[in-house]
Amino acid sequence: MGPNAYLCTLSEVQTPWIPYSKPYRAPHEMEYLEQVLSSGRTHGDGPFTKRASQLMEDLTSADSVLLTGSGTHALELASWLLELAPGDEVIVPSFTFSTTAASVVMTGATPVFVDIDPATGSLDIEAAEAAITGRTRAVYVVHYGGVAPDMDRLTGLAERAGIQIVEDNAHGLGARWGGRPCGSFGTLAAQSFHATKNIQCGEGGALLINDPSLRARAEVLREKGTDRSKFLRGEVDKYSWIDRGSSYLPSELTVAVLTAQLEAFDTIQEQRHAIWNTYAESLVPWAAQTGAALMSPPEKVDHPAHVFYFLAPDAGYRTAMLDHLHAAGVGATFHYIPLHSSIAGKRFGRTPNPCPATDEFAARIVRLPLWPGMTDAETDRVITRVHEFAPAMV
Repeated sequence: MGPNAYLCTLSEVQTPWIPYSKPYRAPHEMEYLEQVLSSGRTHGDGPFTKRASQLMEDLTSADSVLLTGSGTHALELASWLLELAPGDEVIVPSFTFSTTAASVVMTGATPVFVDIDPATGSLDIEAAEAAITGRTRAVYVVHYGGVAPDMDRLTGLAERAGIQIVEDNAHGLGARWGGRPCGSFGTLAAQSFHATKNIQCGEGGALLINDPSLRARAEVLREKGTDRSKFLRGEVDKYSWIDRGSSYLPSELTVAVLTAQLEAFDTIQEQRHAIWNTYAESLVPWAAQTGAALMSPPEKVDHPAHVFYFLAPDAGYRTAMLDHLHAAGVGATFHYIPLHSSIAGKRFGRTPNPCPATDEFAARIVRLPLWPGMTDAETDRVITRVHEFAPAMV
């Protein structure tokens, strides 16, 4: 059964449906959209792109930011910029969305799947170290739920091995490890602004560039392989095709919405954290009674309240709990199918060692609804429905 199996319409339940996620409406979205439409300039890299890029640089401490059409686009750009090629290997946690690995496969390189730390859902650094070979070029670290692994250890490992770090920070805008923004540790990092993310514009992304020497080529790859960006800045008198590339620019209409969202960042985060904290406090007695493990970020982590999850005692309990919540009108869900066991993962990747923590984590995780604007009554109903599910019901 797929991760969307528990998302249903209002007609399928007796009580009002509480969706897993709901996009936030920022105050100035319509105003900014009208400005773009009235200007006659709706294509990419306009004034809103400049404003949103600066806001992202401020939030992430990245050296520079290039907005993209999706988080997937940002990962693809990162893989091209590392000059990955057939024969190269990239370490990837098995518990992640497919595009983390697909961006590697696109270059002809091989994703090498490794296990996660069950305490965080993010990369197991010891497993990553054990998977390094003479062909390893990079490690793609995924900050699951905005919870990073020990980035000091990972940075040290990468330096000793002579490999690059790319951060898949799709969940982690606003997250920190040891006081430092996630997205600022790697040579490159990818952000997502999909409708399910804290900051969203339907579809969108950003490439964070922490090595200034990569900026010029990143612009070319993003602009269909041309030096059009230099032309628009008046640095060359004409532009032409000079490298590989694709159309990775988002529309200025998309970025107008993104700009409004970024300006509302503090409000969005305050509301999300209030809901996250309510879950974390209210479910402690239930977790102690049932043996479930609540999401509990390590001390050095400042998480962004992107998800709240718990690990059910076992897979059967998880399935029964989701059935119970679904019947009660609560849009809880789960993810991911581990990449090492997926059809494409077996075809394109390599798994040098078993990933038992990934298998168990994926089989037991339950994610609860969490979105800004969710009312106290809705949050209380989710908590009540979880408490109603007793071990005897399994």
